[in-house]
This record gives sequence, C-alpha cells and structure tokens, in this order.
Amino acid sequence: EAGSVLSGNGNTSADPEVLVAIGGLSANMGSANITEIEFVTTSFDKSDGGNIDVLVRFNEPVTVTGTPRVSITNGNQGSGSGRGPHLANFLSGSTTNELTFRCTIAAANSATNAGDILVIGANALALNSGTIKDTGQSGTNATITSSAGIGTAAGSITVAA
Repeated sequence: EAGSVLSGNGNTSADPEVLVAIGGLSANMGSANITEIEFVTTSFDKSDGGNIDVLVRFNEPVTVTGTPRVSITNGNQGSGSGRGPHLANFLSGSTTNELTFRCTIAAANSATNAGDILVIGANALALNSGTIKDTGQSGTNATITSSAGIGTAAGSITVAA
C-alpha cells in the first residue's frame, strides 16, 4: 500500500507493488547442460554395416537448428590405422531434453576394422554451424562441453568382423 507505515514508503502517490516468488525457477536458469551421453547401438558388424546411434541428454529441453555432430573416436585397435573419428549427425529430438545422433557406415567400409573400439570422449558434441539452445530462450550456446566422465560413461562398441 502506497504511503503507509506498513510499506515503508512515505510517498503517498506511489503505485502499489506486488512481489512474486516462483519455486524451482533457479534450476532452469542458465544454459542447458549435458547430463549424459550414451550409445543406443550396442554392437556393430563391419561386414553388415549399419547405423551407430548416440543419445545426448540435457538437463532441460533444447531446440536444435542445423546439423550438430557427435564425434565417435575409433581407437584403431584392429589391423591398420588412420580410421575415424566417425561423425554422428543430429537425427531427432529438438524441443526435448534427449537428442539422437546417427552415423551410418556402409558394409565392408574401410572406416572400421574388426577389433576397433569406438568410444565417445569429452567435448564430443560440436555445433557444426548449427545451434543448440534452451527451448524458449533467445540465447544460443556458443560452445557445448561435457566432462571426460560424461563421454567415457557412454561405454564402447567393439567392431565385429
């Protein structure tokens, strides 16, 4: 109430003010963070080829534009060297907190050899001229990082012959 002892405002012509507290708001402020990365695909056979899908979870819904990528490192444990990384392009999940990325490798392709171990390392997600931003926010994340623990928690895939 304007100009009353209760408000602490001696200005009798001031407009009344209303203060509002919104519970749980602090958990959604700031940019979205990666909470988990995991392989959806659990095995890969070089002779058959196929898709390797990766799921990236955020702590809140995000909107995606363009084609961000997840880099899948090939340890080259099989015979030969110089294979990888493999790039899994954004596939689906915009406006949710779970984004799916896909890498397609043709049968008998030289991108993998039997015995290679595929892993996801730290900071594997690249925007690739796209954007990943908090849904409903105007600010775009310029870079998105994940700790080594998040990337390595995805596990690994050993390529079969």
